[in-house]
Amino acid sequence: MAPSLSSLLICLLALYTPVASKKECGRPSLGDGMDLEGLQRVYSPGDVVVLSCKRGYTPTSGSRTIICTASGHWTKSRLKCSTKSCSFPDALDHGDMDFVDIVYQSTINYTCHEGYILQGASSIECLHDGQWSDPPPKCTRNERGSCSTNGDWTEPPECKLVTCSAPTGINNGYMNIHDKREYGFKETVKYGCNIDYVLDGPVEIECLQTGDWSIKPACRVPCKVDIKRGRILYNGRTFWIKDFEPNKISHGEVLSVYCMNKEKKCGYAVSTQCIDGKLKIPECFEEPSDKFDDDSLPSEIAQC
Repeated sequence: MAPSLSSLLICLLALYTPVASKKECGRPSLGDGMDLEGLQRVYSPGDVVVLSCKRGYTPTSGSRTIICTASGHWTKSRLKCSTKSCSFPDALDHGDMDFVDIVYQSTINYTCHEGYILQGASSIECLHDGQWSDPPPKCTRNERGSCSTNGDWTEPPECKLVTCSAPTGINNGYMNIHDKREYGFKETVKYGCNIDYVLDGPVEIECLQTGDWSIKPACRVPCKVDIKRGRILYNGRTFWIKDFEPNKISHGEVLSVYCMNKEKKCGYAVSTQCIDGKLKIPECFEEPSDKFDDDSLPSEIAQC
């Protein structure tokens, strides 16, 4: 066969040779309480997605990252998100409680027995931070006179004016009133917190029958991440600490630092929570030296 004809046949065969293309990944399936940022319709091989837990769920330790492989499948993640729980409520004296569970978004309904009146919220809800929306109420006796067995009336209840002294402010917060005066029974005052502070407790307090105010809330302090070098995982995104600006998370929020499993030579994320200005860095975290190699850090190597 002439050389020119052979070359032509080779070129024609090359045109019809199928080209192997890499498969894309669809949207990753998420477990209960899981979330991720920047949801796309399709992902390319090599794309990395960081999973996180939704508001009201607590993450377990372990790898949160999944990778789209060339076969069009996602790698597995050990992350599990469990629903946050509130403390078990105490029994209500002279009343009843109606509830099914004490996890996030569960509610408790309160009622009082005959002859008693409810002081406080009739329904409370388990919030995303594991706290109840209001303190439990109390059932107080509805005073009234009655005829005794000897034919005499009991001492009739006394009607008196109930007032509460002018309410006081809270640290790092404010009230919705400015006038300093006494308040009557059932009157209310609302509180709020300054920027970056989180309200812990009821938004509103009430003047009670005893002449005292119900329990005031507190404004909880934000936290600084006290490390100089390394990566952190916050709200489903990874940051070098030098790029985490402002270096601050709110009370109740969770972030993770990366630790090294020296035996298996793999990295894993460990969660820590901001509690009123205090953020404890997990003991397994080791801050790299000034001249560190990015590729050797626990956040950059294969995750356990």
